Amino acid sequence: MKTLLSFFIFLHLLGTSAAVYKQWIPNTNFENASNWDKKRVPCANDVVVFGSSEEVSVFVQSPHILTDMFIPLNGEFVMAPGAGFAAFDSNYEPGCQTGSEITFTSSGRSQWYDPTLWHAAVSMENLEMGKYIFSTDEERAPCQYDDVLFQPETSFWVNIESSEQMIHLRSISIMGQKFTHDDTLAEYMQSRSAKLQFHGQGTFRLSNARCPDKSGCECGNAAEHQRICAALLQNSEGQCAVPTCQNPLEPVGHCCEICGAMISLEYSSGFDIELYRDRILHTFLSLPKNAGVQMAISKVHGPRTFLGLFPRSSASLIQVVLIDNRTGSESGTHAKQLAEDVMNDIAEYGDSFGIVRGSLQIATGNNWSAQGTGPHVGATTAGTVIGLLLILLLLGIVLLLYRKGILRSFPPVPMLSRWKRMKDLDSFGEAVDKGFDNPMFDTPSNLAALDGACSMGEMGSKNSQVYFINPLYDETELQA
Repeated sequence: MKTLLSFFIFLHLLGTSAAVYKQWIPNTNFENASNWDKKRVPCANDVVVFGSSEEVSVFVQSPHILTDMFIPLNGEFVMAPGAGFAAFDSNYEPGCQTGSEITFTSSGRSQWYDPTLWHAAVSMENLEMGKYIFSTDEERAPCQYDDVLFQPETSFWVNIESSEQMIHLRSISIMGQKFTHDDTLAEYMQSRSAKLQFHGQGTFRLSNARCPDKSGCECGNAAEHQRICAALLQNSEGQCAVPTCQNPLEPVGHCCEICGAMISLEYSSGFDIELYRDRILHTFLSLPKNAGVQMAISKVHGPRTFLGLFPRSSASLIQVVLIDNRTGSESGTHAKQLAEDVMNDIAEYGDSFGIVRGSLQIATGNNWSAQGTGPHVGATTAGTVIGLLLILLLLGIVLLLYRKGILRSFPPVPMLSRWKRMKDLDSFGEAVDKGFDNPMFDTPSNLAALDGACSMGEMGSKNSQVYFINPLYDETELQA
Protein backbone atom coordinates (compact mmCIF):
# COMPACT_ATOMS: atom_id res chain seq x y z
CA MET A 1 0.00 0.00 0.00
CA LYS A 2 2.93 2.32 0.65
CA THR A 3 4.09 1.80 -2.93
CA LEU A 4 0.62 2.62 -4.24
CA LEU A 5 0.46 5.79 -2.12
CA SER A 6 3.83 6.90 -3.49
CA PHE A 7 2.50 6.34 -6.98
CA PHE A 8 -0.51 8.59 -6.29
CA ILE A 9 1.74 11.34 -4.90
CA PHE A 10 4.04 11.09 -7.91
CA LEU A 11 1.16 11.49 -10.34
CA HIS A 12 -0.29 14.48 -8.51
CA LEU A 13 3.09 16.19 -8.46
CA LEU A 14 3.65 15.37 -12.11
CA GLY A 15 0.17 16.42 -13.10
CA THR A 16 -2.05 14.31 -15.31
CA SER A 17 -3.44 15.56 -18.60
CA ALA A 18 -6.64 14.57 -20.34
CA ALA A 19 -5.54 16.30 -23.55
CA VAL A 20 -5.45 14.40 -26.82
CA TYR A 21 -4.05 16.12 -29.90
CA LYS A 22 -5.11 14.95 -33.36
CA GLN A 23 -2.96 16.09 -36.29
CA TRP A 24 -4.09 15.93 -39.91
CA ILE A 25 -1.55 14.00 -42.01
CA PRO A 26 -2.03 14.69 -45.76
CA ASN A 27 -1.46 18.07 -47.37
CA THR A 28 -1.74 19.73 -50.76
CA ASN A 29 1.72 21.30 -50.72
CA PHE A 30 3.41 21.85 -54.09
CA GLU A 31 6.61 20.16 -52.83
CA ASN A 32 4.84 16.96 -51.70
CA ALA A 33 5.73 14.30 -54.30
CA SER A 34 2.66 12.20 -53.43
CA ASN A 35 0.42 15.00 -54.73
CA TRP A 36 1.54 14.43 -58.35
CA ASP A 37 0.71 11.64 -60.77
CA LYS A 38 4.42 11.06 -61.49
CA LYS A 39 5.11 10.80 -57.74
CA ARG A 40 7.80 13.49 -57.97
CA VAL A 41 7.96 17.27 -57.66
CA PRO A 42 7.74 19.14 -61.00
CA CYS A 43 11.03 20.34 -62.48
CA ALA A 44 12.13 22.87 -65.11
CA ASN A 45 11.24 20.89 -68.26
CA ASP A 46 7.78 19.88 -66.99
CA VAL A 47 4.39 21.22 -67.96
CA VAL A 48 2.35 21.46 -64.75
CA VAL A 49 -1.40 20.78 -65.00
CA PHE A 50 -4.12 21.59 -62.46
CA GLY A 51 -7.67 20.56 -63.41
CA SER A 52 -9.65 23.61 -64.46
CA SER A 53 -12.55 22.73 -62.12
CA GLU A 54 -10.41 21.94 -59.08
CA GLU A 55 -11.07 23.95 -55.93
CA VAL A 56 -7.81 23.69 -54.07
CA SER A 57 -5.39 25.66 -51.94
CA VAL A 58 -1.70 24.90 -52.61
CA PHE A 59 1.14 25.97 -50.34
CA VAL A 60 4.41 26.72 -52.17
CA GLN A 61 7.49 26.60 -49.97
CA SER A 62 10.32 27.36 -52.43
CA PRO A 63 10.96 28.91 -55.89
CA HIS A 64 10.29 26.74 -58.98
CA ILE A 65 11.26 27.04 -62.65
CA LEU A 66 8.74 25.49 -65.03
CA THR A 67 8.21 25.24 -68.79
CA ASP A 68 4.47 25.92 -68.47
CA MET A 69 1.62 25.63 -65.95
CA PHE A 70 -2.16 25.36 -66.29
CA ILE A 71 -3.86 26.64 -63.14
CA PRO A 72 -7.43 25.99 -61.82
CA LEU A 73 -10.21 28.52 -62.30
CA ASN A 74 -11.02 28.48 -58.59
CA GLY A 75 -7.89 27.90 -56.52
CA GLU A 76 -5.08 29.65 -54.71
CA PHE A 77 -1.31 29.42 -54.22
CA VAL A 78 -0.10 30.36 -50.75
CA MET A 79 3.53 31.50 -51.04
CA ALA A 80 6.10 31.15 -48.28
CA PRO A 81 8.74 33.94 -48.13
CA GLY A 82 10.99 33.64 -51.19
CA ALA A 83 8.72 31.12 -52.95
CA GLY A 84 7.38 31.60 -56.47
CA PHE A 85 7.37 30.45 -60.10
CA ALA A 86 9.61 31.43 -63.03
CA ALA A 87 9.63 30.48 -66.72
CA PHE A 88 12.19 27.98 -67.99
CA ASP A 89 15.31 29.79 -69.26
CA SER A 90 17.27 26.80 -70.65
CA ASN A 91 19.34 26.50 -67.48
CA TYR A 92 20.35 22.92 -66.86
CA GLU A 93 18.62 21.26 -63.90
CA PRO A 94 20.11 17.91 -62.83
CA GLY A 95 17.58 15.09 -62.99
CA CYS A 96 15.21 16.97 -65.30
CA GLN A 97 16.72 16.41 -68.72
CA THR A 98 13.47 15.12 -70.25
CA GLY A 99 10.39 17.13 -69.47
CA SER A 100 6.80 15.81 -69.45
CA GLU A 101 3.27 16.74 -68.47
CA ILE A 102 2.75 16.30 -64.73
CA THR A 103 -0.70 16.52 -63.12
CA PHE A 104 -1.75 17.51 -59.60
CA THR A 105 -3.95 14.72 -58.16
CA SER A 106 -4.29 15.36 -54.43
CA SER A 107 -7.62 17.16 -54.11
CA GLY A 108 -11.01 15.50 -53.66
CA ARG A 109 -9.91 12.34 -51.86
CA SER A 110 -9.44 13.07 -48.15
CA GLN A 111 -12.27 12.49 -45.66
CA TRP A 112 -12.39 13.95 -42.14
CA TYR A 113 -13.64 10.63 -40.76
CA ASP A 114 -10.89 8.54 -42.36
CA PRO A 115 -9.04 7.22 -39.26
CA THR A 116 -5.88 6.54 -41.29
CA LEU A 117 -5.39 10.28 -41.95
CA TRP A 118 -4.79 11.33 -38.32
CA HIS A 119 -1.95 11.11 -35.81
CA ALA A 120 -2.84 11.22 -32.10
CA ALA A 121 -0.68 12.01 -29.06
CA VAL A 122 -1.17 13.11 -25.45
CA SER A 123 1.07 16.18 -25.83
CA MET A 124 2.44 18.46 -28.51
CA GLU A 125 5.94 17.24 -27.66
CA ASN A 126 4.95 13.62 -28.23
CA LEU A 127 3.26 14.62 -31.48
CA GLU A 128 6.46 16.24 -32.76
CA MET A 129 8.54 13.24 -31.63
CA GLY A 130 6.21 10.74 -33.30
CA LYS A 131 5.07 9.12 -30.04
CA TYR A 132 1.55 8.36 -31.18
CA ILE A 133 -1.12 6.59 -29.14
CA PHE A 134 -3.13 3.54 -30.16
CA SER A 135 -6.94 3.93 -30.28
CA THR A 136 -10.00 2.13 -31.53
CA ASP A 137 -11.03 3.23 -35.02
CA GLU A 138 -13.82 5.56 -33.87
CA GLU A 139 -11.38 7.38 -31.62
CA ARG A 140 -8.65 7.72 -34.24
CA ALA A 141 -10.77 10.44 -35.85
CA PRO A 142 -11.14 13.64 -33.75
CA CYS A 143 -13.37 13.25 -30.67
CA GLN A 144 -15.51 15.92 -29.02
CA TYR A 145 -12.86 17.08 -26.52
CA ASP A 146 -9.78 16.83 -28.78
CA ASP A 147 -7.47 19.58 -30.00
CA VAL A 148 -7.17 19.36 -33.80
CA LEU A 149 -4.11 20.63 -35.64
CA PHE A 150 -3.42 21.31 -39.30
CA GLN A 151 0.33 21.88 -39.50
CA PRO A 152 1.64 25.40 -40.10
CA GLU A 153 2.99 26.09 -43.60
CA THR A 154 0.79 23.47 -45.16
CA SER A 155 -2.32 23.57 -47.32
CA PHE A 156 -4.97 20.84 -47.34
CA TRP A 157 -8.23 19.57 -48.80
CA VAL A 158 -10.71 17.77 -46.49
CA ASN A 159 -14.34 16.71 -46.82
CA ILE A 160 -16.13 17.40 -43.52
CA GLU A 161 -19.46 15.73 -44.35
CA SER A 162 -21.02 14.48 -41.11
CA SER A 163 -24.10 12.38 -40.33
CA GLU A 164 -25.14 14.91 -37.70
CA GLN A 165 -23.82 17.95 -39.62
CA MET A 166 -21.99 19.08 -36.49
CA ILE A 167 -18.41 18.24 -35.52
CA HIS A 168 -17.64 18.89 -31.84
CA LEU A 169 -14.06 19.74 -30.87
CA ARG A 170 -12.20 21.48 -28.09
CA SER A 171 -10.14 23.62 -30.49
CA ILE A 172 -8.76 23.67 -34.03
CA SER A 173 -5.50 25.16 -35.36
CA ILE A 174 -5.21 26.17 -39.04
CA MET A 175 -2.17 27.70 -40.74
CA GLY A 176 -0.65 28.47 -37.33
CA GLN A 177 -3.81 30.15 -35.96
CA LYS A 178 -5.62 28.45 -33.05
CA PHE A 179 -9.41 28.79 -32.77
CA THR A 180 -11.16 28.11 -29.45
CA HIS A 181 -14.49 29.95 -29.93
CA ASP A 182 -17.22 29.52 -32.50
CA ASP A 183 -17.48 33.17 -33.49
CA THR A 184 -13.84 33.59 -34.50
CA LEU A 185 -13.83 30.25 -36.32
CA ALA A 186 -17.07 31.12 -38.14
CA GLU A 187 -15.42 34.30 -39.40
CA TYR A 188 -12.48 32.34 -40.75
CA MET A 189 -14.76 29.74 -42.38
CA GLN A 190 -16.22 32.50 -44.54
CA SER A 191 -12.80 33.29 -46.02
CA ARG A 192 -11.71 32.18 -49.47
CA SER A 193 -8.94 29.96 -48.10
CA ALA A 194 -11.32 28.09 -45.75
CA LYS A 195 -13.74 27.39 -48.59
CA LEU A 196 -10.90 25.82 -50.56
CA GLN A 197 -9.67 23.83 -47.56
CA PHE A 198 -12.96 22.52 -46.10
CA HIS A 199 -15.61 20.92 -48.31
CA GLY A 200 -19.03 19.44 -47.59
CA GLN A 201 -21.94 20.51 -45.38
CA GLY A 202 -20.40 19.80 -41.96
CA THR A 203 -19.79 22.58 -39.43
CA PHE A 204 -17.65 22.89 -36.31
CA ARG A 205 -18.68 23.55 -32.71
CA LEU A 206 -15.86 24.43 -30.29
CA SER A 207 -16.09 24.01 -26.53
CA ASN A 208 -12.62 25.12 -25.39
CA ALA A 209 -13.09 22.70 -22.48
CA ARG A 210 -11.75 19.40 -21.31
CA CYS A 211 -13.94 16.42 -20.51
CA PRO A 212 -15.81 17.41 -17.31
CA ASP A 213 -16.06 13.85 -15.98
CA LYS A 214 -12.94 12.41 -14.34
CA SER A 215 -14.12 8.90 -15.21
CA GLY A 216 -13.84 9.91 -18.85
CA CYS A 217 -16.11 11.00 -21.68
CA GLU A 218 -17.22 9.05 -24.70
CA CYS A 219 -15.60 10.04 -27.98
CA GLY A 220 -18.89 11.01 -29.61
CA ASN A 221 -18.22 9.36 -33.00
CA ALA A 222 -20.62 6.42 -32.62
CA ALA A 223 -23.05 7.97 -35.12
CA GLU A 224 -20.22 8.07 -37.67
CA HIS A 225 -19.20 4.42 -37.22
CA GLN A 226 -20.27 3.30 -40.69
CA ARG A 227 -18.63 6.30 -42.34
CA ILE A 228 -15.39 5.71 -40.41
CA CYS A 229 -15.26 2.01 -41.29
CA ALA A 230 -16.07 2.65 -44.95
CA ALA A 231 -13.20 5.14 -45.18
CA LEU A 232 -10.86 2.76 -43.36
CA LEU A 233 -11.59 -0.15 -45.68
CA GLN A 234 -11.74 1.72 -48.98
CA ASN A 235 -8.18 0.69 -49.85
CA SER A 236 -8.52 -2.95 -48.73
CA GLU A 237 -11.29 -4.16 -51.05
CA GLY A 238 -13.87 -3.29 -48.42
CA GLN A 239 -12.93 -6.16 -46.13
CA CYS A 240 -11.06 -6.56 -42.87
CA ALA A 241 -7.97 -8.72 -42.73
CA VAL A 242 -8.73 -12.22 -41.45
CA PRO A 243 -7.46 -12.51 -37.84
CA THR A 244 -5.02 -15.34 -37.13
CA CYS A 245 -6.65 -16.24 -33.80
CA GLN A 246 -9.66 -18.28 -32.78
CA ASN A 247 -12.84 -16.40 -31.84
CA PRO A 248 -11.35 -12.92 -32.39
CA LEU A 249 -12.52 -10.00 -30.25
CA GLU A 250 -14.78 -7.13 -31.33
CA PRO A 251 -13.95 -4.00 -29.29
CA VAL A 252 -16.66 -1.36 -29.13
CA GLY A 253 -15.83 1.38 -31.65
CA HIS A 254 -13.49 -0.80 -33.74
CA CYS A 255 -14.18 -1.74 -37.35
CA CYS A 256 -12.40 -5.11 -37.52
CA GLU A 257 -11.94 -8.08 -35.23
CA ILE A 258 -8.63 -8.36 -33.40
CA CYS A 259 -6.39 -10.83 -31.61
CA GLY A 260 -5.27 -9.94 -28.10
CA ALA A 261 -7.13 -9.09 -24.91
CA MET A 262 -10.02 -6.88 -23.86
CA ILE A 263 -10.75 -5.83 -20.28
CA SER A 264 -14.13 -4.33 -19.34
CA LEU A 265 -14.31 -2.38 -16.08
CA GLU A 266 -17.30 -1.38 -13.99
CA TYR A 267 -16.40 1.63 -11.87
CA SER A 268 -17.55 3.76 -8.96
CA SER A 269 -17.68 7.55 -8.54
CA GLY A 270 -14.05 7.53 -7.40
CA PHE A 271 -12.67 6.22 -10.68
CA ASP A 272 -10.28 8.54 -12.59
CA ILE A 273 -9.56 7.31 -16.11
CA GLU A 274 -6.38 9.37 -16.52
CA LEU A 275 -5.02 8.14 -13.20
CA TYR A 276 -5.71 4.56 -14.16
CA ARG A 277 -4.27 5.05 -17.66
CA ASP A 278 -1.04 6.24 -16.04
CA ARG A 279 -1.15 3.27 -13.68
CA ILE A 280 -1.08 0.84 -16.62
CA LEU A 281 1.48 2.87 -18.56
CA HIS A 282 3.98 3.27 -15.71
CA THR A 283 3.48 -0.09 -13.98
CA PHE A 284 3.21 -2.38 -16.99
CA LEU A 285 3.73 -0.87 -20.44
CA SER A 286 6.94 0.89 -19.42
CA LEU A 287 8.60 -2.48 -18.74
CA PRO A 288 10.97 -3.65 -21.51
CA LYS A 289 9.27 -7.05 -21.64
CA ASN A 290 6.00 -5.36 -22.74
CA ALA A 291 7.52 -3.26 -25.51
CA GLY A 292 5.51 -5.03 -28.20
CA VAL A 293 2.09 -4.36 -26.65
CA GLN A 294 -0.21 -1.39 -27.38
CA MET A 295 -3.12 -0.24 -25.22
CA ALA A 296 -6.29 1.74 -25.88
CA ILE A 297 -8.43 2.78 -22.91
CA SER A 298 -11.71 4.67 -23.20
CA LYS A 299 -15.24 5.00 -21.88
CA VAL A 300 -17.82 3.30 -24.08
CA HIS A 301 -21.39 2.04 -23.97
CA GLY A 302 -21.70 -1.67 -23.34
CA PRO A 303 -21.80 -4.02 -26.35
CA ARG A 304 -25.07 -5.18 -27.88
CA THR A 305 -26.92 -7.61 -25.63
CA PHE A 306 -28.68 -10.97 -26.18
CA LEU A 307 -27.01 -12.31 -29.33
CA GLY A 308 -26.54 -8.79 -30.65
CA LEU A 309 -30.27 -8.35 -31.30
CA PHE A 310 -30.87 -5.48 -28.88
CA PRO A 311 -29.18 -2.04 -28.75
CA ARG A 312 -26.19 -1.43 -26.56
CA SER A 313 -26.78 -0.91 -22.89
CA SER A 314 -27.11 2.70 -21.73
CA ALA A 315 -24.65 1.98 -18.93
CA SER A 316 -21.06 3.06 -19.62
CA LEU A 317 -18.00 0.99 -18.91
CA ILE A 318 -14.25 1.39 -19.28
CA GLN A 319 -12.81 -0.63 -22.16
CA VAL A 320 -9.12 -1.55 -22.20
CA VAL A 321 -7.90 -3.08 -25.48
CA LEU A 322 -4.48 -4.74 -25.67
CA ILE A 323 -2.84 -5.91 -28.91
CA ASP A 324 0.68 -7.06 -29.72
CA ASN A 325 2.99 -7.43 -32.72
CA ARG A 326 3.12 -11.21 -32.73
CA THR A 327 1.79 -13.22 -35.65
CA GLY A 328 0.54 -16.69 -36.50
CA SER A 329 -0.02 -19.06 -33.59
CA GLU A 330 1.68 -16.51 -31.31
CA SER A 331 -0.71 -13.66 -32.17
CA GLY A 332 -2.20 -12.10 -29.05
CA THR A 333 -0.16 -14.18 -26.61
CA HIS A 334 1.93 -11.23 -25.41
CA ALA A 335 -1.20 -9.12 -24.90
CA LYS A 336 -2.74 -12.05 -23.00
CA GLN A 337 0.17 -12.18 -20.57
CA LEU A 338 -0.03 -8.45 -19.90
CA ALA A 339 -3.82 -8.58 -19.49
CA GLU A 340 -3.51 -11.29 -16.85
CA ASP A 341 -0.98 -9.14 -14.97
CA VAL A 342 -3.41 -6.21 -15.10
CA MET A 343 -6.25 -8.40 -13.81
CA ASN A 344 -4.13 -9.56 -10.88
CA ASP A 345 -3.35 -5.92 -10.15
CA ILE A 346 -7.06 -5.11 -10.19
CA ALA A 347 -7.76 -7.93 -7.76
CA GLU A 348 -5.24 -6.41 -5.34
CA TYR A 349 -5.59 -2.67 -5.88
CA GLY A 350 -8.89 -2.26 -7.75
CA ASP A 351 -10.70 -0.65 -4.82
CA SER A 352 -8.03 2.05 -4.58
CA PHE A 353 -8.77 3.11 -8.16
CA GLY A 354 -12.55 2.94 -7.89
CA ILE A 355 -12.87 -0.28 -9.89
CA VAL A 356 -15.93 -2.29 -8.87
CA ARG A 357 -15.62 -5.24 -11.22
CA GLY A 358 -13.52 -6.29 -14.19
CA SER A 359 -13.91 -8.97 -16.85
CA LEU A 360 -11.35 -10.30 -19.29
CA GLN A 361 -11.68 -11.70 -22.80
CA ILE A 362 -8.72 -13.23 -24.62
CA ALA A 363 -8.21 -14.35 -28.22
CA THR A 364 -4.86 -15.75 -29.30
CA GLY A 365 -3.54 -17.86 -32.14
CA ASN A 366 -3.64 -21.04 -30.07
CA ASN A 367 -6.57 -20.60 -27.70
CA TRP A 368 -9.44 -18.41 -26.57
CA SER A 369 -10.88 -17.85 -23.15
CA ALA A 370 -13.03 -15.56 -21.07
CA GLN A 371 -12.03 -15.44 -17.46
CA GLY A 372 -11.96 -13.46 -14.25
CA THR A 373 -9.43 -13.14 -11.46
CA GLY A 374 -9.74 -11.98 -7.88
CA PRO A 375 -12.63 -10.72 -5.77
CA HIS A 376 -13.24 -7.68 -7.96
CA VAL A 377 -13.49 -9.62 -11.18
CA GLY A 378 -16.55 -11.20 -12.79
CA ALA A 379 -16.25 -13.87 -15.47
CA THR A 380 -17.53 -13.09 -18.96
CA THR A 381 -19.50 -15.81 -20.78
CA ALA A 382 -20.00 -15.93 -24.52
CA GLY A 383 -23.22 -14.19 -25.54
CA THR A 384 -24.33 -17.12 -27.66
CA VAL A 385 -24.27 -19.55 -24.72
CA ILE A 386 -26.21 -17.12 -22.53
CA GLY A 387 -28.78 -16.64 -25.25
CA LEU A 388 -29.34 -20.38 -25.70
CA LEU A 389 -29.67 -20.91 -21.96
CA LEU A 390 -32.25 -18.13 -21.73
CA ILE A 391 -34.25 -19.63 -24.59
CA LEU A 392 -34.24 -23.09 -22.97
CA LEU A 393 -35.22 -21.58 -19.62
CA LEU A 394 -38.11 -19.71 -21.22
CA LEU A 395 -39.41 -22.84 -22.96
CA GLY A 396 -39.16 -24.78 -19.69
CA ILE A 397 -41.22 -22.16 -17.86
CA VAL A 398 -43.91 -22.18 -20.58
CA LEU A 399 -44.22 -25.98 -20.51
CA LEU A 400 -44.37 -26.03 -16.71
CA LEU A 401 -47.15 -23.44 -16.62
CA TYR A 402 -49.08 -25.39 -19.24
CA ARG A 403 -48.84 -28.66 -17.36
CA LYS A 404 -50.10 -27.01 -14.18
CA GLY A 405 -53.09 -25.58 -16.05
CA ILE A 406 -52.02 -21.97 -15.52
CA LEU A 407 -51.35 -21.41 -19.22
CA ARG A 408 -53.71 -22.42 -22.02
CA SER A 409 -53.00 -22.13 -25.72
CA PHE A 410 -55.69 -20.78 -28.05
CA PRO A 411 -56.15 -22.23 -30.55
CA PRO A 412 -54.88 -25.51 -29.01
CA VAL A 413 -51.42 -26.53 -30.03
CA PRO A 414 -51.58 -30.12 -31.39
CA MET A 415 -48.41 -31.22 -29.68
CA LEU A 416 -49.49 -29.79 -26.33
CA SER A 417 -53.01 -31.23 -26.65
CA ARG A 418 -51.68 -34.73 -27.29
CA TRP A 419 -49.28 -34.33 -24.40
CA LYS A 420 -52.27 -33.35 -22.19
CA ARG A 421 -54.19 -36.49 -23.16
CA MET A 422 -51.22 -38.68 -22.48
CA LYS A 423 -50.82 -36.98 -19.11
CA ASP A 424 -54.46 -37.74 -18.21
CA LEU A 425 -54.07 -41.42 -19.05
CA ASP A 426 -50.87 -41.66 -17.06
CA SER A 427 -52.53 -40.07 -14.03
CA PHE A 428 -54.18 -43.39 -13.06
CA GLY A 429 -50.92 -44.64 -11.72
CA GLU A 430 -48.78 -47.34 -13.21
CA ALA A 431 -48.67 -47.87 -16.95
CA VAL A 432 -51.57 -50.06 -18.17
CA ASP A 433 -52.29 -51.94 -21.34
CA LYS A 434 -54.30 -49.64 -23.61
CA GLY A 435 -56.07 -52.69 -25.20
CA PHE A 436 -56.82 -53.27 -28.86
CA ASP A 437 -59.58 -52.57 -31.39
CA ASN A 438 -62.34 -55.21 -31.19
CA PRO A 439 -64.80 -55.38 -34.13
CA MET A 440 -67.46 -56.67 -31.68
CA PHE A 441 -67.04 -53.60 -29.51
CA ASP A 442 -69.06 -50.49 -30.20
CA THR A 443 -69.28 -47.09 -28.71
CA PRO A 444 -71.34 -46.61 -25.52
CA SER A 445 -74.11 -44.93 -27.49
CA ASN A 446 -74.72 -48.13 -29.46
CA LEU A 447 -74.56 -50.53 -26.52
CA ALA A 448 -78.27 -50.06 -25.86
CA ALA A 449 -79.00 -51.79 -29.16
CA LEU A 450 -77.43 -54.93 -27.79
CA ASP A 451 -80.47 -55.64 -25.53
CA GLY A 452 -80.09 -59.07 -24.11
CA ALA A 453 -76.49 -59.26 -24.99
CA CYS A 454 -74.46 -60.91 -22.36
CA SER A 455 -70.86 -61.40 -21.47
CA MET A 456 -69.04 -64.51 -20.44
CA GLY A 457 -67.30 -62.32 -17.97
CA GLU A 458 -65.54 -59.04 -17.60
CA MET A 459 -61.92 -59.12 -18.59
CA GLY A 460 -60.64 -56.97 -15.81
CA SER A 461 -62.48 -54.41 -13.76
CA LYS A 462 -64.72 -51.88 -15.43
CA ASN A 463 -63.06 -49.32 -13.29
CA SER A 464 -59.84 -50.12 -15.05
CA GLN A 465 -61.58 -49.05 -18.28
CA VAL A 466 -60.14 -52.06 -20.11
CA TYR A 467 -62.87 -54.68 -20.87
CA PHE A 468 -65.19 -55.89 -23.68
CA ILE A 469 -68.77 -57.24 -24.01
CA ASN A 470 -69.33 -60.95 -24.82
CA PRO A 471 -72.53 -61.25 -26.90
CA LEU A 472 -72.94 -64.97 -25.85
CA TYR A 473 -73.22 -64.13 -22.19
CA ASP A 474 -76.33 -62.51 -20.63
CA GLU A 475 -75.60 -60.87 -17.34
CA THR A 476 -79.33 -60.81 -16.45
CA GLU A 477 -79.65 -64.59 -16.62
CA LEU A 478 -76.78 -65.01 -14.26
CA GLN A 479 -78.39 -62.65 -11.79
CA ALA A 480 -81.66 -64.55 -12.05
